[in-house]
Amino acid sequence: MFLHEVIIAGFGGQGILSAGRLIAYAGMLDGREVSFLPSYGPEMRGGTANCMVVVSDEPIASPVLNSCTALIVMNNPSLEKFESYLKKDGVLITDSSLVQKKPVRDDIRSFELPATLMATDAGNKAFSNIYLIGKLIKETGIITPESFEKALYGVLSKSKHYLIPQEMEALKAGMDY
Repeated sequence: MFLHEVIIAGFGGQGILSAGRLIAYAGMLDGREVSFLPSYGPEMRGGTANCMVVVSDEPIASPVLNSCTALIVMNNPSLEKFESYLKKDGVLITDSSLVQKKPVRDDIRSFELPATLMATDAGNKAFSNIYLIGKLIKETGIITPESFEKALYGVLSKSKHYLIPQEMEALKAGMDY
C-alpha cells in the first residue's frame, strides 16, 4: 500500500503551506488520492504555521493526522510539538539553519539540511522549503520530481514561472544532500 502522511511545520512566511500545496498537487498529478489541510495562527507571517498532507493509492478517510510517516520542521517549536507524531521508522527532516534542537527519539530516520543557508547562498531565501521537499522525495518517494515541476507550473502565477528552473535546481540539491 502506498501511503504517506506528512506534517510540515514552521513559522508563517517560510512557505510551509505552499510546500504542502505543491506536494498535494504533485501527488494528484501522479494519480494518487491526496488531502491537504493547512493550519496557521492568527498572526500569519511570523506566527506558527503547519499543514498536513496525505498522499495515498486508496481513498483518504480524514485529512487530520494524529500521527505521520514524515515530518518537515523549520523551527524549534515545531520539532518540540510534532516529533511525537512521527511513527516508528518515520522520516524527520529539519532545516538545521534554524532548528538547533536535536530529535529525542532514536526510532526514526533523521536528516538535517541547512536549507535556509543553502537557499540564501543560491540567491533566493524563499527556496528553503524546496530543498526540504527534495530530501522528502529522496527519502520517501512520495511524489516524482517530474510531477513536482508540473505542480510548480500549476500552482505558481505565470509571473513566477521564470523561477521554476532555479526551483528545480534547489529540489535536486535537496535530493542529493
